Amino acid sequence: MRAALVAVVTLWAGPALAASACFQLAEAPRLWRASLASDEVRISFVGHASFRIDTPEGVSAVTDFFGPWGAGAPPTVVTMNKAHSTHWTANPDPRIAHVLPGWDDSDPMGADHWVEVGDMVVRNVPTDIRGWGGGVEANANSIFVFEVNGLCIGHLGHLHHVPTDAHFGRIGRLDVVMAPVDGGYTMNLPAMIETLQRFRAQVVLPMHWFGEANLQRFLAGMAEDFAIVEAGEEIVLSIDTLPARPTVMVVR
Repeated sequence: MRAALVAVVTLWAGPALAASACFQLAEAPRLWRASLASDEVRISFVGHASFRIDTPEGVSAVTDFFGPWGAGAPPTVVTMNKAHSTHWTANPDPRIAHVLPGWDDSDPMGADHWVEVGDMVVRNVPTDIRGWGGGVEANANSIFVFEVNGLCIGHLGHLHHVPTDAHFGRIGRLDVVMAPVDGGYTMNLPAMIETLQRFRAQVVLPMHWFGEANLQRFLAGMAEDFAIVEAGEEIVLSIDTLPARPTVMVVR
């Protein structure tokens, strides 16, 4: 099974490598800058597992979209996941150009998205979820990756298991990771922390925490290896302004 997955990864990744900065693992020096620049992205917390990502060219995406999109015009792209109704909607606003469900019931390999719009690329890597009646629904969740001006942003969706080596290979480098930290509905906290340590992203944005106590338990588990900062309602980042030390930014 592992060999088959690796073969699929090779076939999938090959033609797209030139368009994906996130597969290029060499990293440049990073210094924190407070000023805005044309290569930056704005990330705002909408609620639950939804973040809005806005680019310099006016492209916007909302993760785990269930209806609200925050301030501004309707997003250009929305991504959704299957696990609960708070992660998707059957009636997205018709003005949204690209609606990307993270599952595909007609295909056992799951959803397969690659969307290039303006200065943003959106792609997905399917993962499994627990079924309502027990057992596993294969490839029913997706980790979505948003690439903007060399910045690689990953949203883990309703992740229920530590990604395999094949998953990590398909995801590539992540500079920013949006991670569910409820500790039960998705993954237990030790497994989630293990996953985030392997991604080695410079910024982690916790989401889906279902109460302050869950959030604080997650922060305590991350505090040895990550700086912890309260970041307000939104953050602005670029590949050159990522913090020098890996940081958990709490965006409320």
